Amino acid sequence: MLILLIVLLVVWAVLSVVGFAIKGLIWLAVIGIILFIATLIIGLIRRSVTRRRARA
Repeated sequence: MLILLIVLLVVWAVLSVVGFAIKGLIWLAVIGIILFIATLIIGLIRRSVTRRRARA
């Protein structure tokens, strides 16, 4: 699961950079940033839930 999260974060970061590099694709940068943040939040939430289950 952690590998999938890292791969998605890298993909979203690359999309953001490409979107900012090409002026006509600024929408791609915005989508990349939104997906990067969403993936990061979901990953952190799932990680904290997994830690809580391990402690119980």
